[in-house]
Amino acid sequence: MNRPLPAVTIGVMTHVTTPRHRLTGRLVPTGLILLGAAPLAAGAATLTVSAVDGGPAPPLPVLLHALAAAPYTLLGGLQFAPGLRARRPGRHRAAGRLLVACGLVVALTGLWLAVSSARDDGPLLTGFRLAAGSLMAGSIVLGYVAIRRRDFVRHRAWMARGYALGLGAGTQLVLLALASVVVGAPGQVATELLTGAGWAVNLAVAEWGVRAQRLTRSVS
Repeated sequence: MNRPLPAVTIGVMTHVTTPRHRLTGRLVPTGLILLGAAPLAAGAATLTVSAVDGGPAPPLPVLLHALAAAPYTLLGGLQFAPGLRARRPGRHRAAGRLLVACGLVVALTGLWLAVSSARDDGPLLTGFRLAAGSLMAGSIVLGYVAIRRRDFVRHRAWMARGYALGLGAGTQLVLLALASVVVGAPGQVATELLTGAGWAVNLAVAEWGVRAQRLTRSVS
């Protein structure tokens, strides 16, 4: 006799788990965390070198941006593991509250950085940064509003979009590295376009995931 497959409850939906689903549930959070780890390490190294060399202290928004980005990236990736959400719903909710605060700090300080460096960065890069920061903050707020209304589907969708935008720096590093290998070091305009493409790629992948989940639910 075949044994029934175990099921986990996420929100108001019940899903049957298979070895493939469990593997995906581990790989996705791991990949997200690894993608965000590189810019975190680079930022930490920059701050450390500045402190050791006795350089000027970074502005408070820069420090807050770095401190909030670490838990948002690392802990945020674990929020996308369905098994953890099912087994530890209380921890998922507690982590979610912290991540809302951290995500908003990252987005709002990112907007400050965009405005404060606008003269040096130029209008194209500044526009990309302002758009990404605004969309990230808006997504987090809408995700929070959705969960307060017990709308789990919209909550997960908006939080996925916000997290994807928060990981933009990781994808930007990958795109810039690939461009350097293929065609050589990109110029200023190409660098700015690849920076914007990093946010666009992440947002497109998040949107694809959201639509795929909706399609899966509609046929199940």
